[in-house]
Amino acid sequence: MADGADRSPAAGAAGGRAPAQAPERATWCDERFDFQATFLQCLAKHVPNIYSAEMDPLVEKQEEMVQTAILYPLECYLFGEDPDVFLEKLQQSGTSQLCGKVFKGGETTYSCRDCAVDPTCVLCIDCFQNSIHKNHRYKMHSSTGGGFCDCGDTEAWKAGPLCTKHEPGASSSPKENSECQLNEEIMEHSRRVFPSVIKYIVDMLIWEEEKELPVELTIREKVDSYYCVLFNDEHHSYDHVIYSLQRALGCELGEAQLHTTAIDKEGRRAVKAGHYASCQEAKEEIKRHSENVSQRPLHVEVLHADVMAHQKFALRLGSWLNKLMSYSSDFRQIFCQICLKEETGSEKPCFISKLMLWDARLHKGARKVLHELIFSSFFMEMEYKKLFAVEFVKYYKALQKEYISDDHDRVLSVTALSVQMFTVPTLARHLIEEQNVITTITETLLEVLPEYLDKNDKFNFQGYSQDKLNRVYSVIYDLRYILVSKPTVWTDRLRERFLEGFVSFLRILTCMQGMEEIKRQIGQHIEVDPDWEAAIAIQMQLKNILLMFQEWCACDEELLLRSYRECHKAVMRCSTNGRSREKTVFHLCGHTLESRPYRVSADPVSIHLPLSRTLAGLHVRLSKTGAISRLHEFVSPEEFQVELLVEYPLRCLVLVAQVAAEMWRRNGLSLISQVFYYQDVKCREEMYDKDIIMLQIGASLMDPNQFLLLILQRYELADAFKKIKPTKDQDLIKQYNILIEEMLQILIYVVGERYVPGISNVTKEDVIMREIIHLLCIEPMAHSAINKSLPENENNETGLENVIDKVATFKKPGVSGHGVYELKDECLKEFNMFFYHYTKTQHSKAEHTQKKRRKQENRDEALPPPPPPDFSPAFSNVVRILNCDVMMHILRTLLQRAVELETHLWTEAMIQMVLHLLSLGLLEEKQQLQKSPEEEVTFDFYHKATRMGSSALNAVNVLMLLEKLKRVPQLEAQKDTVNWILQMFDMVKRLREKSSLATVGATSGSEATKGDESTQDKEKAERKRKAEAARLHRQKIMAQMSALQRNFIETHKLLYENTLEAQGKDDATMEEESTSSAIDSSRIALGPKRGPSVAEKEVLTCILCQEEQEVKLESAAMVLSACVQKSTALTQNRSRILELSGDTLDPLFMHPDLPCGTHTGSCGHVMHAACWQKYFEAMQLNFRQRLHVEQIFDLENGEYLCPLCKSLCNTVIPIVPLQAQKINSEDAEAVAQILSLARWLEIVTARISGYSVKNAKGEKQSLPPFTYKGAGNSALEFHSILSFGVQSSAKYSSSIKEMLVLFATTIYRVGLKVAPNEADSRIPMMTWSTCAFTIQCIENLLETEGKPLFGSLQNRQHSGLKALVQFAAAQRTTSPQLLIQKHLIRLLGVLLPNFKGEDTPSLLEVDMFHILVGAVLSFPSLYWEDAVDLQPSSVSSAYNHLYLFHLTTLAHIMQIVISSATESPTAHSSDNSEEAQSAESFCREVCQYTSGCFSQDIPGWLVWDCVKKGIMPYLRCAALFFHYLLGVSPPEELLQVSEEGQFKALCSYLSLPTNLFLLFHEYWDTVNPLLQRWCADPVVLSCLKGKSIAIRYPRKRNHLIELPEDYSCLLNQASQFRCPRSSDDEQKHPVLCLFCGAMLCSQNTCCQELVNGEELGACTSHALQCGAGVCMFLKIRECKVVLIEGKTRGCLYPAPYLDEYGETDPGLKRGNPLHLCQERYRKLHLLWQQHCIIEEIARSQETNQIFFGFNWQLL
Repeated sequence: MADGADRSPAAGAAGGRAPAQAPERATWCDERFDFQATFLQCLAKHVPNIYSAEMDPLVEKQEEMVQTAILYPLECYLFGEDPDVFLEKLQQSGTSQLCGKVFKGGETTYSCRDCAVDPTCVLCIDCFQNSIHKNHRYKMHSSTGGGFCDCGDTEAWKAGPLCTKHEPGASSSPKENSECQLNEEIMEHSRRVFPSVIKYIVDMLIWEEEKELPVELTIREKVDSYYCVLFNDEHHSYDHVIYSLQRALGCELGEAQLHTTAIDKEGRRAVKAGHYASCQEAKEEIKRHSENVSQRPLHVEVLHADVMAHQKFALRLGSWLNKLMSYSSDFRQIFCQICLKEETGSEKPCFISKLMLWDARLHKGARKVLHELIFSSFFMEMEYKKLFAVEFVKYYKALQKEYISDDHDRVLSVTALSVQMFTVPTLARHLIEEQNVITTITETLLEVLPEYLDKNDKFNFQGYSQDKLNRVYSVIYDLRYILVSKPTVWTDRLRERFLEGFVSFLRILTCMQGMEEIKRQIGQHIEVDPDWEAAIAIQMQLKNILLMFQEWCACDEELLLRSYRECHKAVMRCSTNGRSREKTVFHLCGHTLESRPYRVSADPVSIHLPLSRTLAGLHVRLSKTGAISRLHEFVSPEEFQVELLVEYPLRCLVLVAQVAAEMWRRNGLSLISQVFYYQDVKCREEMYDKDIIMLQIGASLMDPNQFLLLILQRYELADAFKKIKPTKDQDLIKQYNILIEEMLQILIYVVGERYVPGISNVTKEDVIMREIIHLLCIEPMAHSAINKSLPENENNETGLENVIDKVATFKKPGVSGHGVYELKDECLKEFNMFFYHYTKTQHSKAEHTQKKRRKQENRDEALPPPPPPDFSPAFSNVVRILNCDVMMHILRTLLQRAVELETHLWTEAMIQMVLHLLSLGLLEEKQQLQKSPEEEVTFDFYHKATRMGSSALNAVNVLMLLEKLKRVPQLEAQKDTVNWILQMFDMVKRLREKSSLATVGATSGSEATKGDESTQDKEKAERKRKAEAARLHRQKIMAQMSALQRNFIETHKLLYENTLEAQGKDDATMEEESTSSAIDSSRIALGPKRGPSVAEKEVLTCILCQEEQEVKLESAAMVLSACVQKSTALTQNRSRILELSGDTLDPLFMHPDLPCGTHTGSCGHVMHAACWQKYFEAMQLNFRQRLHVEQIFDLENGEYLCPLCKSLCNTVIPIVPLQAQKINSEDAEAVAQILSLARWLEIVTARISGYSVKNAKGEKQSLPPFTYKGAGNSALEFHSILSFGVQSSAKYSSSIKEMLVLFATTIYRVGLKVAPNEADSRIPMMTWSTCAFTIQCIENLLETEGKPLFGSLQNRQHSGLKALVQFAAAQRTTSPQLLIQKHLIRLLGVLLPNFKGEDTPSLLEVDMFHILVGAVLSFPSLYWEDAVDLQPSSVSSAYNHLYLFHLTTLAHIMQIVISSATESPTAHSSDNSEEAQSAESFCREVCQYTSGCFSQDIPGWLVWDCVKKGIMPYLRCAALFFHYLLGVSPPEELLQVSEEGQFKALCSYLSLPTNLFLLFHEYWDTVNPLLQRWCADPVVLSCLKGKSIAIRYPRKRNHLIELPEDYSCLLNQASQFRCPRSSDDEQKHPVLCLFCGAMLCSQNTCCQELVNGEELGACTSHALQCGAGVCMFLKIRECKVVLIEGKTRGCLYPAPYLDEYGETDPGLKRGNPLHLCQERYRKLHLLWQQHCIIEEIARSQETNQIFFGFNWQLL
């Protein structure tokens, strides 16, 4: 819908019609009149006429009429002058300090981690770019829509609240006040206009009558004109609605789609117009059809046309007001006052509340207008924002209940505005104090979940509705928002209200305490897994809220103690249920425990105990603040009942242990999942961690023996530590052992885990550092992985960055992978093997890593616990459980079992834990002794451990047992730990003795130390000896292995030689000849001095049958797997429209733009042709049998995956052996005397003329005579070509011929996108074309990478190119020779004007390298005779190649000279070299032949410079081509990278003079006539006159587009992107083509195109033109690269943008600043230039088959 912004043209039109409206405006201006009545009369008169055609509205026309008839007069009255002039003045007078931009879905928002008060404070892209936060630690995210920019809000930012655009001085106005004050008259008019406008809007939006209008709007006779209106909902999909409309209304698919799109966007749409009865009938039909498809019918109403018109205009007025609000603060204030004004003496809510309460019943479009109006008015004025918030809280319950029963998204609900108010600190305080908002929210939460309460008033979410719970979470979010910033100053009122809210919140926790109890299944497995996700999800949602409540309580001592009392009461109320049972008594070691009879394995147990855990959190905070000393004033010791507090968390821990012991496996997966989350980082802070703390509270307040007895009883291990009952049941023994291990682990945690502020004197930083140290002890980790493993606080921060550098060093990533953090060595001593957040796997992995590290450092493998920090006073008694009788009994019993080798009753893990507990006890005693005098230390672990047990069972002490333990073979791995403990015993003993026997002095001490040292030395020596022995042993084994290897090589010598031969024979020959002269004369590829071919015996192994075979002409064919694809990698003109179908295409000539070529690549793997055929047939058969499985490749088009490397292939290249040809130098010299270029041309012309005479059979000769002096008898001349040497053609085996045809047909099919046809005349052309284009691609790649021309190709490229060139030469034999001759004559027509036909292109319109390849490969066809199959001999070939190459080179030089004619010299050079002079004289000739069109002013040095640079790619390609065609080794210089040496070496290899212009002089007589004809070409002349542009040489090397270094620049571009085909301002999915830089609108119906009758998305259709179907896009909003090929295939690929930790961020989930990584971008560039995109897609789709569901066609 158009808004006020589009007003200017319409307003102009209105100005023209103003006189017509004069009476109306005069009336409005009359002070005495009733404005409201007149206004409504005006609307009643005009609105129904303006919006009369709702089925097919003319939006522009409607808008013009609205402006003319209503808005223009209204604005004139309101402003008292011309609206445009007035608004212009207002706009210039300055803008508001607040930005207030409302975000649309998908728009990028920025939050500053350093300055934002909380993560909900965000900036729009413009404000961010102009703010100080740009250089801070910021985060980027995609908005879900509905929020607004906080720039200018001083409460949202700790620093930099204003960007430069919104700073008071930023406006051009000199006034101090940022906004202009309106004059009193306008204010008065506003107070008259706004109430009527607002009342009209409100009345129309909440109007419920379908047929009638309010009386004041009814002025004309009621007509029977109705609309059947369909409304949007979130239950029916697009397809459902389209189907229902088609069936019900009988409309076309296109029309139904239009309706559906409009409904989805606007929220409602008239789908039928007519009389009431027909609309009613349509309504019933739509409902009936939609009910058939889904459970509930669509929402349809029948509305009178006038009602529809007024409702639509009400929204237009809303948009008008919205625009007006942005102009002036006074307008906003008047608007807000009117909206908030309640009718005196009426109970009815004010206007804005009416709209809020009606929100859930409004359609989408109306909601958007309403919310935008609230944003632009209330939220821009702090005072009114407060009043609005009060209204919002007043109706909070009703609004949330409406939202929960509604089905629209949260973004479209008025409840989503809560975040804008609740997160403002001052506003939150005000709402807590005055409106009791915490209580309101918690009560709402209880009121919306009544159906989930069971008979005991506990929640039970069985059979829950996911959608409803998702909506309930929004209430929980509101609680989080309100608590997000803690108050610094507490008033009594705030304290009381907060406590009230907290008590109310405890009611929710009471409903959760012990919810969803479970009972162990015995005998039969549970039939259906109960729903557990909802309870865990709510627990996750509440995690941070629980922490925030605890933090708020801890801000104030009084409040903390009172909250503790309330929480304690609540826990007690929940715990006292069912206490009637009698107590049981349990004796052990002379201690007795009386407790309730309860067994986790038999009685109900729950994992949900939020009340107990909150109490534990508050208790720790009491300890931290020191307020615990006053606790007795609030909770008396009698009331405290610590055993009861410990009971439930202990049961929970026992449940976890029993699940580990597999006692609950019949309870199914739901329990395992719950236990997983209980200990997972997402929940553990408020579950597992708090349970451990509660046990520590118990240990600090209970008698240690009683505490341990309670634990033994709950773990059901009372009998395990009494007399042993022998049992044969292995499962039971295993179960007992696991339970003992789990119990010991919990005891280790209770005593050893002190890194909690309040339990010991540590800070939050210490805690995070310890977490990171233990994560990095497992392995080096990426930043994001560490972050994921740390718990987040309420601001979604983990605190990682503040401490990571203290404990770890960052290691940067390579071209792939990500950067990792490695732990600093000095932090390794902090490693605690029994860290309580380790999972079982992490524990064993960390232990293994650390032991391995110590072994490498040649140290013992003991991993004792690091000395823990001291408990704080409130928890100091916890350590007593270490040295109490029951603990000693447990430790001694377990050690004794190990020593006595009762194998089934102990495990190594158990002993490890016992040793750990001993270590903890000794460390504790040592620390205490070092801090205080011995007599004050009551902790006597040493004494207890060395004392003999009283009973017969305990007749030995721990020390003796440890000594014996060293001799137990199964515990060899623990030996070092035992030694460490024995040393600790010794040390504690000495510390005890030192203080008691201080007089004895140092002697005994030093002796003891000596003794100690000597034992240590002995052990060290022993370890050294063992290491040496192991080294010798390894050496011996290695020697044996290499001997075996040598023996194997000797026996299989032949195999190794062949392998070496096959691989890189070139390299070997190059090495041999590297000693030769500067440029070896034997290394010439063309002419009589041609060097010898390096013909090697090629023995290859088939990857399928593993059999070897030598490649011979007469043998069965061997093939290379290959992929043929169309490519635009070298194009010089991306705007050229490509022919999608090649039915009429003539591929003989390639345009010099190289717009689209056919590339052939190979993975280099060899197969027998027969083996490959079998493999391919087997795949086809397999595919037919598995039709339902989607395949990665298209078998119909011959695609398959290489059996070895799984590359995508679509054909095979037959391997044709190189025919080694030697030139007899004498023959060559003899021929050289006779065969000049002129003579050669005569002979060729005669031969061609003769053929054409033969073929014409008496018809008129088509070729003009082209004779030189001395041309003799034409019959003799016809055969004279044979006189310079012929030989019989190569005979290929039928198998090779078959493969030649197969491969050639594939090239033709893929390259031209046509159906295969073996007889098509274009097959040879395509063969030559792919050969030339592939060589050009490889040359381009080598140049881009800065690699030498020869010797640096990968093996796959080398073997692929060799096979391709040999195939191209051999393919001629499978086609009719007459056809090849025809093509040759057309090719020669470009070079030799006398062969020019009508369709011969101009010299400037062809690529010369393609001409060269075509001519060289087709030339042997001239030797064809009817009777015999001949081919030229070595000498003939040498001359043919030489002269063809020289001719094309001359033509190419001509191309370069002509295209450089427009070049202007950049620098003056006085180069007067021979080359420059030759160039100048040549230019004079050209100037003469072009009648002066070619400027003579171009200096010779510039022309030579252009020619030398321009011809290099052509020469490099020619060198590659002739090397692979003839097998002549290249000069040494071409194996290195050097500019000058390379040019000389190329000229030498290709028999060219280094001064290329000498070539013209050498052949001047022959070339002169050609030159004249070339220059006279109309295309050449037009180019020289500047009428057309010729391609410049060297062609530019293609690169991917240049991307900005900072990713936010790309996001900025995307935010400014407007879809060219869509008028709405909805956010699109902009994607960037990395080939050409086009920005496209992806995955949107607006940009779909019909191509050959198929619907294609913007990307797919763009790829067809830009990359011949293969393309690379960057999805800007998701920071992902998309590779696509054709219409059905694509994959995602990591974007080249990394954060500072070397990681990509797909979907911008982490939101860290991203910067371009050049190496990664280069890798993408190579992926494109190496033509590996298709391969990458196939690989990706094979590994991630999840993407098959994606419709790439519509991307």
